[in-house]
Amino acid sequence: MSEINVTPFVDVMLVLLVVFMVAAPLLTVGVPVELPKTAATALPGDNEEPLTVTVAADGTLLIQTTEVPSDAFITRLQGISEAREDKRVYLRADGSIPYTRVMEVMGALNAAGFSDIGLVTDIGGPDLGASGG
Repeated sequence: MSEINVTPFVDVMLVLLVVFMVAAPLLTVGVPVELPKTAATALPGDNEEPLTVTVAADGTLLIQTTEVPSDAFITRLQGISEAREDKRVYLRADGSIPYTRVMEVMGALNAAGFSDIGLVTDIGGPDLGASGG
């Protein structure tokens, strides 16, 4: 027989495709918080892994998934800022956190050298401008 049978190769590629499609959503870094709902759209992606800062419901600060004490927060962020080219950071704050605390964390991010701060919310929340009042 002088022909190559490609059926086994196609089967293997389809299995790999399914495995990667199932595994890709599990690779995202995140700490479970109750994000506020907004009508905003998602920001465009980038090549570098995004830096995520989370303020949990109990007020603890996390960089990616690592808990950081409040007194070492700015120092740790400055070290990260020097090592990264991208000055974008995503801030995830639980909806029960007071506005003052969120602003304090944003001020610390700015003081550490991050100039592009994106606030992460859940998509599909109430449209405040549609009330007509």
